[in-house]
Amino acid sequence: MSEDRLIDIETKLAHLDQAMHELNAVVTRHQESLTRLERLFTALTEQVAQMHESRGRDAGDSEPPPHY
Repeated sequence: MSEDRLIDIETKLAHLDQAMHELNAVVTRHQESLTRLERLFTALTEQVAQMHESRGRDAGDSEPPPHY
């Protein structure tokens, strides 16, 4: 194998290694964002469920208006 070809292969490998590290950083940031969004979705889902429960409870506890 010639010296130039070996240098070319090593250069490509270094670029691929750098690209892999950059892609790993992107995937890590995306995973953190996804985790944060999942927590937010869960909290919002629970909040909506509580609102529905309290609204249903309030409607059942009140007496009907006098015209009924």
